Amino acid sequence: MRSTGGIAVCVSVLLTMAGSQTQYSDFHLAGDYLLGGLFSLHTGNRSSPHLSHSRVPTCQAYKLKIASYSYLRAMRFAVEQINNSSTLLPGVSLGYEMVDVCYFTNFIHPILYFLSNKHSVVQLHNNYTHYQPRVLAVIGPDSSQAVVIVAQVLSLFLMPQISYSATSNELNDRERFPSVFRTISSMEQQIRAMLLLLQEFRWNWINILYSDDDYGRQNLKLLRANTTKICVALQDVIPVPQSSQQLSLELHGKIKSVVSNIIHSTAKVVIILSLELTLQFFFQEAVRQNVTDLVWIATEAWATEPTLYNITDLWRVGTILGVAVKEFSIPGFDDFRVSPAEGANKQASDQTTCNQACDQCLRAARDADHSMRVQGERIDFNVYSSVYIVAHALHRLLGCNTTGCHKRMVYPWQLVPEMKRVNFSLLNKRISFRERGNTPNSFEIIQWNWDQPNNPFQKIASYSTKNQTLLFTIQNISWHTPNNTVPISVCSQQCEYGQRRKPLNVRSCCFECIDCEKGTFLNNNDLYNCQPCPADQWSSARSQKCYPRLVKYLEWQEGTAVVLLLFSVLGLVATVVISVIFAIHSHTPVVKSAGGRMCFLMLVSLIIGFINVPMYIGIPTEFKCMCRQIVYSFCFTVCISCITVRSFQIISIFKMAARLPKAYSYWMKYNGQYIFITVILALKVTIIVTNVIIHPPTPVLLVLEDNPSIAELQCNKSYKLALLMNNSLDTFLSILCFYFSYIGKELPKNYNEAKYITLCMTCYAVSEIAIFLVMSVYRGVLVTICDALGVVINLLGVSMGYFGPKCYLIFFHPERNTAAYFQSVIQSYTMRQD
Repeated sequence: MRSTGGIAVCVSVLLTMAGSQTQYSDFHLAGDYLLGGLFSLHTGNRSSPHLSHSRVPTCQAYKLKIASYSYLRAMRFAVEQINNSSTLLPGVSLGYEMVDVCYFTNFIHPILYFLSNKHSVVQLHNNYTHYQPRVLAVIGPDSSQAVVIVAQVLSLFLMPQISYSATSNELNDRERFPSVFRTISSMEQQIRAMLLLLQEFRWNWINILYSDDDYGRQNLKLLRANTTKICVALQDVIPVPQSSQQLSLELHGKIKSVVSNIIHSTAKVVIILSLELTLQFFFQEAVRQNVTDLVWIATEAWATEPTLYNITDLWRVGTILGVAVKEFSIPGFDDFRVSPAEGANKQASDQTTCNQACDQCLRAARDADHSMRVQGERIDFNVYSSVYIVAHALHRLLGCNTTGCHKRMVYPWQLVPEMKRVNFSLLNKRISFRERGNTPNSFEIIQWNWDQPNNPFQKIASYSTKNQTLLFTIQNISWHTPNNTVPISVCSQQCEYGQRRKPLNVRSCCFECIDCEKGTFLNNNDLYNCQPCPADQWSSARSQKCYPRLVKYLEWQEGTAVVLLLFSVLGLVATVVISVIFAIHSHTPVVKSAGGRMCFLMLVSLIIGFINVPMYIGIPTEFKCMCRQIVYSFCFTVCISCITVRSFQIISIFKMAARLPKAYSYWMKYNGQYIFITVILALKVTIIVTNVIIHPPTPVLLVLEDNPSIAELQCNKSYKLALLMNNSLDTFLSILCFYFSYIGKELPKNYNEAKYITLCMTCYAVSEIAIFLVMSVYRGVLVTICDALGVVINLLGVSMGYFGPKCYLIFFHPERNTAAYFQSVIQSYTMRQD
């Protein structure tokens, strides 16, 4: 048991009021152990507690709240059942002291009354371990604000307090309120049920109204902390009137403004976080301003409030849904509620106070009997189970068995640990406290019906606080919309398939829809960005997934590939044959005039070039691409450089030897032809290496613009630039060849290579122009085909165009392949020049 020096300050104020000789509640029953009950039989909206004087306020001046009278009768009913039970507290009688706290008006005096001893005095002690107050435990009051204030006092004495309708999350603090228990789940669970309801109907654009009090502000904070996927179009405060009977002009103007803001809001769903007494004037004003076709979501505080339900023409405002405590049926309670109780309405003194009488309660209960019956026992069951919780805790504390209990002095603090351990079944419902002192009561979603008087609050869904799930039991909800369609309340309509959201402002619910472009898709995990498809996949505009591309390349079985292979094989065979022929006749003038030993360098290059042709067929790999970019280019450069130097050398003999004898002697002395070829090849190697670095020969997929479903597998993304760079030196050499051919067109017949070189260079020029034209218009397989075809044509052009005529002379005109014949031709050319 804890003691505190702060008690003296608090209790010194309370003693002044507790010391009055005022007669307290007549709602009592004598017993071995007394329970305290705090109920709001009358309601005063925002009146301050009477701390300035000791006179108990007169609650009869306020409006009667018949629902609380039902709660009071539920406590009576539970006590009488327990007293008549032979198994629970046998031989022990429970009594009660019940007080009308008039909502916020009168909860200080009852606390003092319950805490006082039999002499009506609250004594000051440093340790209250052996202090015996009037009651053993307190049940109530109803509102969260009142419960918190009462709990701050009762917790100092470790007196058990069970709230039957307070949902404030503040009560979860076990350090501040170690002896507070609840038979209703916290507001956090209500908020989760609301959010599940919004999610069910896809409402993400809402209005929030909250009352200008602790209940509204605390629950607003809790709701906003959980609305990460919900956007708030309007947040406004409902003023709390000082009196439930009339409204000041200033507050009336504020309420009119709130209703007007609701009308002009684009959101069609309104969540109201408020106690019931604040909403009477608000809904009357909403009806007056002709608010229609909205969806109103109520908290448990007013979800089943009959006074609001009975407002004239309230049905016009739209559909009202609410989170309510699960409905239970207490057998026999409906008849008990309207039966007279001895002494219940008897006054104890001439002074009429709300604690001593409720003359209208029974009559009002009978008048409202039908509506309370159809409403069901919701909070009534919470009160009913609260009494049983105290009884079971006391049963364990007194060591009761089937025959009796060990009656003894019991202090309130002794009940606290026993109440934490209660675990029993009541009307087929398991009652036990969890970690925070809340029983796992379930909520349900109800709808207000005005066309079904026997079912004004129709259950449409169940919410389990344990599983935190919402299960709809019916689907035929009455919406105030054409064809009874579900109302739409979104800032922006949902985007269609394949459209991403572009936020219009900081609110995630407000956006415009943008089509995803070709080659991208919308991933449902990210609704704000279109994801690019992988390189081997494609998508059309507004796609939600990508599709595998059809990868195309020059395949072995294609007719074009077969033709290329056939010509390359023929060219290879012909070149090998020419090599053999030239090797056999290497000493003859024809072979020597063609270049001598340089011919074999050219022929080997041609053979390697023909062998490289299959690299253009099949699935491109890095090796194949490397061969395409290096082998042919180098081999052809060898050939064309040899042709160039051979043409230059012949022209030098006939044209420059006489004019520049010194230069010619140096050329011959230092083997100028081989120096030229070496320089050219070194330059070619530099170009190839640079090209490989700048344009790595790596296979890439190139998508056809007119058909994105097809991807061409190509060796280089910058294939055109790489080819231009590789062929730059060859183009320069081919121009030199054309020039030397033109100069040497009048040379001796056996040394005149002009027409043969012209044929070779013409094949080269035509193939290169064709390739670049195709590459400028097309991409992919056709470029590969043209490139491979150009390779074959150029190789055949050199092989057949340059070496073919030489073989023809060797086989068909052997008489011309003699030294005498060559000498006669030179003499004839010399005589002609002279």
